[in-house]
Amino acid sequence: MSEAPIDVVIVDDDPLVRSALTLMLGGQPDLRVVGEAGDGLSGVELVRRVRPDVVLMDIRMPRLDGVAATRELQRDPSPARVIVLTTFDADDHVLDALAAGADGFLLKDTPPADIVSALRAVAAGDPMLSPSATRAVIGRVRAGGLGDRAAAALALLGRLTDRERDVALCIGRGLSNADIGAELYLSVPTVKAHVSRLFEKLEVTNRVQIALCVHDAGLS
Repeated sequence: MSEAPIDVVIVDDDPLVRSALTLMLGGQPDLRVVGEAGDGLSGVELVRRVRPDVVLMDIRMPRLDGVAATRELQRDPSPARVIVLTTFDADDHVLDALAAGADGFLLKDTPPADIVSALRAVAAGDPMLSPSATRAVIGRVRAGGLGDRAAAALALLGRLTDRERDVALCIGRGLSNADIGAELYLSVPTVKAHVSRLFEKLEVTNRVQIALCVHDAGLS
């Protein structure tokens, strides 16, 4: 029996973008677009109604922007995973969206194959940031206002055991669970257990936020 397809909701105020994404994803046998919305408020309502696996969420929208919509969805008991979309790799709201719980960040001009790969990765529990987006995010974190941010991040990391800290640093480098296990000589189930404890101790909901904490602390 084949696995169930990955259900996707597209939230973007540009109907042409929604149509293009729907057309592109419609050709993938393991992806299924189950709804579209033109603003953040309608998007939240739609996601809660159809319960997709992943949401492609525009950052800048009327009524409720992508940051606020992502934060609102995190209130759900089992929130859908969110990939935020933006036109600019230095969008001021990207860090806010990631901090609000987004699992990925892609530019709208990302090649279709990479968007498809990102959806699959995020649905499987791995964060996804496009290379240029990663550079922009890290650069912005390091460039401004890091005094209080770094102190808070270091305080959170101080709660970890040595092994948990090692795992957090690996996540900060973008390593998968399998890669972390190979590097630290741990089984994948053991890595997953450490990651679960990191979520609790660092007060985060996904791996991207762990990576941001590591970056904030200046440890990557």
